[in-house]
Amino acid sequence: MTTLFISDLHLDPARPEITALFLAFLDGEARCADALYVLGDLFESWVGDDDPSEAGAQVAERLAALSTAGVPVAFMHGNRDFLVGHDYARRAGMSLLPDPAVITLYGRPVLLTHGDLLCTGDVQYQAVRAQVRNPAWQAQMLAQPLAARLAFAQQARDASQARAATLRGDGTMETVTDVAPATVEDWFGRYGVDTMIHGHTHRPAIHELQAGGRDCRRIVLGDWFEQGSVLRAYADGRLELSALACES
Repeated sequence: MTTLFISDLHLDPARPEITALFLAFLDGEARCADALYVLGDLFESWVGDDDPSEAGAQVAERLAALSTAGVPVAFMHGNRDFLVGHDYARRAGMSLLPDPAVITLYGRPVLLTHGDLLCTGDVQYQAVRAQVRNPAWQAQMLAQPLAARLAFAQQARDASQARAATLRGDGTMETVTDVAPATVEDWFGRYGVDTMIHGHTHRPAIHELQAGGRDCRRIVLGDWFEQGSVLRAYADGRLELSALACES
């Protein structure tokens, strides 16, 4: 009995090998799972459910096949694919999760989040996030022609890369873009859990920590830029975070 958690695949036409790795994962290991959770940034960008991405069509088909085979699939929006809508979710046979969400994992409550809400030290990012998650802003964006939305997505990626280069240059990348410890501790107390799973920061690890006088675990999922990353949660409470190598 195993439940699988992944995030930050950033599927993109420029990296077809990662899309191939994910499709093989869906056709292989995922078929034997109790459930699959995708905690955001499945795609490098998503401009609406009419997005012409070939990877999007392939992924929807295989996720739907996985769901039909009896493996529930749940998806949580990330900062790159926050415009994934109910139409695509229906095509892919997956349910949409709010962020954050508390689930029951083999009898134990576990907090799931994409992870960007924990990075409260990045004030500039949090302001942008609040804007693009506003339903009125999203409705206005989705009303634009497809070409305009694709151009906006490219501009947003360019701006993100430029800002990352600036943060690396001034030596603040590690602190600004990582989770804020005080926010993490607050969330453990607020949601009454001792296990939290998230992605976003691309710093895979299982952290053992104290929060509110309790022993807690914060599991950070890895990205899929050069290889896959998956968390396997077993019914007996074991957690295994490991990489999936691309075939050469």
